Amino acid sequence: MAPKEDLDQVSSALDPTHDDVFGEITEEGPNFRNVGFTGTVILMMKTQIGLGVLAIPSALDVLGMVPGVLCMIAIAVVTTWSGYMVGAFKLKHRAVYSIDDAGGIMFGLPGRAYLSAAFCLYYIFNSGSAILGISIGLNAVSTHATCTAVFAAVAAIAGFSLSSVRTLGRITWLAWIGLPCILAAIIIVTIAVGIQDRPASAAQTEGPWSSDWKVIGHPSFAQGIAAVSNLLFAFSGTPGFFSIVSEMRDPRQYTGAMLTCQTGVTAVYAVIGCVIYYYCGSHVSSPALGSAGGAIKIISYAFALPGLLVTMTIVTHIPAKFIFVHALRGSRHLTSNTLIHWTTWISCTLGITVIAYIIASTIPVFDALVSLIGALLGPAMCIQPMGAMWLYDNWAKGREGGRSKRWVAMVFWSVFVIVIGTFMMVAGTYGSVVGIIDSYSESGGSRAFSCADNSNSV
Repeated sequence: MAPKEDLDQVSSALDPTHDDVFGEITEEGPNFRNVGFTGTVILMMKTQIGLGVLAIPSALDVLGMVPGVLCMIAIAVVTTWSGYMVGAFKLKHRAVYSIDDAGGIMFGLPGRAYLSAAFCLYYIFNSGSAILGISIGLNAVSTHATCTAVFAAVAAIAGFSLSSVRTLGRITWLAWIGLPCILAAIIIVTIAVGIQDRPASAAQTEGPWSSDWKVIGHPSFAQGIAAVSNLLFAFSGTPGFFSIVSEMRDPRQYTGAMLTCQTGVTAVYAVIGCVIYYYCGSHVSSPALGSAGGAIKIISYAFALPGLLVTMTIVTHIPAKFIFVHALRGSRHLTSNTLIHWTTWISCTLGITVIAYIIASTIPVFDALVSLIGALLGPAMCIQPMGAMWLYDNWAKGREGGRSKRWVAMVFWSVFVIVIGTFMMVAGTYGSVVGIIDSYSESGGSRAFSCADNSNSV
């Protein structure tokens, strides 16, 4: 027979009229608990598959095919376990809405403050990278019809409009559009580079051309760790899983949905990354959609733009909802259509969008921005806290019931996750900053608020 506290957790999870985070769910306001199993999988996959996949081939070029794939698999394993811990911790602590709530439970006010700041910064930077990606796509499709800063502004306005939809349940239909679009775009490029004579940036001369892909790369430390940070960014949708499980109708289905998502994401990343890099070698573009060049570049970005816009919608909505919930938590305004409710909500989405636009305009190099996000904020969002979560929930069990081999192994694993996350944060940030400095130092390098075409980077 299940313990009473476990039965209480299940009852709380399934109660459609009351939630430990949102309070009473009534017909007078939005239903924040309306995401099913399939919708959860789609939202998770769209949270993961977006900007990160476009940087994977260039990361493989730096690391080499074999080390790159091994790093990718290792990161997939760690982030899958982290994703599992999100669901396990949420079911044991029903009042948790986001990662800062978990930090507050484990470390008090300092933990809450640190993870609150990291969470908001992580998603704001993600929103900035989405704006940058959309501006690249608009430049590619229009063959640079106007100033890049204008395209970035258009992306910001469109993202703000869509992210202002108040519930993830209603945003799910956007994910159904966005995920197939981004997948179609990268599949088109993958097929194109396989059947074309050579990639767009290779010397267009007569005679045969062979790819210069490497089994093992020989990067400097800064280059290598920045490339690993790119791979980490591709799997760093984990903190958004807190918000998604909080809006599920039945949170007990979370683990199955998360495993389905991670399996599909890893398979897509491995196949797409390896095939594009194999055929393009050092001539792979970043974002990867420009690798085929010509008409294929225009077609692939045309398909990708809806997917990139949905990515921006989700990564803008999540931090806005985070601030919104914390501002109105415990108040009737959280779930009622009052003036305070709407003013607070629109202010949150608009504020996030404006800051993201500034970031996209001041760090206008796709690889550099993605690497910086993955290194500086990725570990704090999807690696270190999850190790601490397991230790918090299970440390006492080892002391009370004996230290079994499984308990000892999990302690070592949790500590390892925290240590490796800390190393990635410090070393990866160093490598990313070096890359940004080098980009600004190059002759003709990208500049802040530039009007130059940003769709031809390699």
